[in-house]
Amino acid sequence: MRRLALLPLLLLAAPAFAQDAPRDSRTFQPPEGCTAYLTVQMSSCTVSHHFTCERDPEGWQRRVDMDEEGITYFGAIDAQTQWVESFHTMTGHSERLSPDPADPASFDDLLANGEDSFDFTTESQEIGETRYVGSDRLLGETVTIDGVTLDRTEYRITAYGADGQELWRGAGNEFVSRDWRMFLSGRSSSVVADEVSEQDDTPKEFVQPGERGFLSVNPKYGCGATMSSLGLLPEARG
Repeated sequence: MRRLALLPLLLLAAPAFAQDAPRDSRTFQPPEGCTAYLTVQMSSCTVSHHFTCERDPEGWQRRVDMDEEGITYFGAIDAQTQWVESFHTMTGHSERLSPDPADPASFDDLLANGEDSFDFTTESQEIGETRYVGSDRLLGETVTIDGVTLDRTEYRITAYGADGQELWRGAGNEFVSRDWRMFLSGRSSSVVADEVSEQDDTPKEFVQPGERGFLSVNPKYGCGATMSSLGLLPEARG
């Protein structure tokens, strides 16, 4: 498994947001060889940019999340929406999917069967090995947000350290785009050391190439509210 090949490019690109133009006119520029296809404005003062890159294996998608200060997360999923690469800027740690998961996440199984379990491990130089166990389930309901039809899901997940001790657990509802083959965040609840936090990352707008606001670096919704996540928890697989 390759390490975060695009990490240096994205970090180098970040300062350009602060220097080249007034913030309200700045846009995210994907690295050379990559093509952006979607911007998502979410409820949690976050804007996400989705793109694909020529150098990646077929079916891979990449995403960059930004808040008012800049990039907070970037990562990649494969054709089955497995987390293959992630970098969390708030904690400064990266993760990569370990080979041969015990129960690989499968987007195809979720759509075909209505439910999919997973049991996989990631490796990180900064925090070590983490095992993720859980499941996703379609609720049999759809919702239309900004003209885009999404399936509603519920999920549960528990993260374990290399010693087998629970690090955190979470549950909530997300959304699935069949067309874009991705998960989108929704409402979530997490427990870390008996401290419960809740967050709403529900998408508000979907902006495609040629539309106003595509690749904007400015989140539009929920800014100024206290964020409950400290970057320790995983992102939606999209």
